[in-house]
Amino acid sequence: MSLFTDDDLQPLPEEERVRVAPPRRVVIGWSLVALAFVLTLILALVPAPYVIEQPGPVYNTLGKDQLVGATPSPDAKPLITIPDKTTYPTAGSLDLLTVSVVGNPDQRPNWFEVARAWFDPSQAVLPVDVVFPPGTTTEQSNAQNAALMVDSQQDAVAAALNDLGYEFPEAVAVKQIIKGSPAASVFKVDDEIVSVNGKPVPGVQTLRKLVAENGVDKPAEVGIVRDGVASTVSITPAKSGGQTVLGIGAGMDYTFPFDVKIQLDNVGGPSAGQMFALGIIDKLTPGKLNGGERVAGTGTIDNEGNVGAIGGIRQKMYGARSAGATYFLAPQSNCDEVTGHIPRGLKVFAVKTLDDSLKALQAVSTGGSTAGLATCPAS
Repeated sequence: MSLFTDDDLQPLPEEERVRVAPPRRVVIGWSLVALAFVLTLILALVPAPYVIEQPGPVYNTLGKDQLVGATPSPDAKPLITIPDKTTYPTAGSLDLLTVSVVGNPDQRPNWFEVARAWFDPSQAVLPVDVVFPPGTTTEQSNAQNAALMVDSQQDAVAAALNDLGYEFPEAVAVKQIIKGSPAASVFKVDDEIVSVNGKPVPGVQTLRKLVAENGVDKPAEVGIVRDGVASTVSITPAKSGGQTVLGIGAGMDYTFPFDVKIQLDNVGGPSAGQMFALGIIDKLTPGKLNGGERVAGTGTIDNEGNVGAIGGIRQKMYGARSAGATYFLAPQSNCDEVTGHIPRGLKVFAVKTLDDSLKALQAVSTGGSTAGLATCPAS
């Protein structure tokens, strides 16, 4: 028998009903879920004002023009060929490194990608304007880097041949004159600069050094050759961007004694110069420059053999280690970025010149002591 009648189940009068609201914690919980969903959409869809640098393709200058570790292609060509000279067998590798950039001014990475890169030691997050200066299109940046690659290859050939004792015409030439600078009324494009205050100018770095030594308080006596006629011009350098300058863009002109062909497409910038030079030297000399070891490196090079700083060195070290290198040649001027960021299993030598790199390779190839060689400290 039921304990309740139908009357007991009748609705309560309106005034006697109690409205029960959802628990406060449930409302807050759903609000947080909605907020998280919106934030996730923002992070996934909204472009960040950054680009990401990460290790790029690795190429062995002693091998073919294809990625290290890639399946051999029948269409691959030697990265360095010297058709008119005797070349010698090589072994191991002298790897050049690249950096891949994720994003550009027109297509930037999202915030999720940026956050992930921040926690990856092999990647770097940079403001997009640092990599692509305002007013510069992606196409313009690519073209500039392609031109720098061509120049670096020529400088690498010159550095290698100079190291090997070849003699050939090489000259510092005026490539550009800055409007409104002291040079505008003194120099002409294609003038050859042969001396500053009586001291010879074999390369652009020496030119910069001699101009800096002269200072801005007195004229510099600059020896030039114009249309085959030698003369001396007087010009007072000026300060620009904290440097003492003549107001010209200088570059090198070479006439090589034989062809050295470097085959590498879709890679730009000047940072492979040092490794190109070492690859050329290894091919033109008996024996194995690296002792058959896997060696990688980076750095600009000039005809005098000076090794210069480059960008993205942390990414390049990780790229080198991933490709199997155990030794790394780094510009000494990059050591502040190297220290504390060296991947496990990679020994880094700090080099200022091509001769420094050759000494390091000599020690590596013979298994000799490296104690006396400069290094970038691990930490």
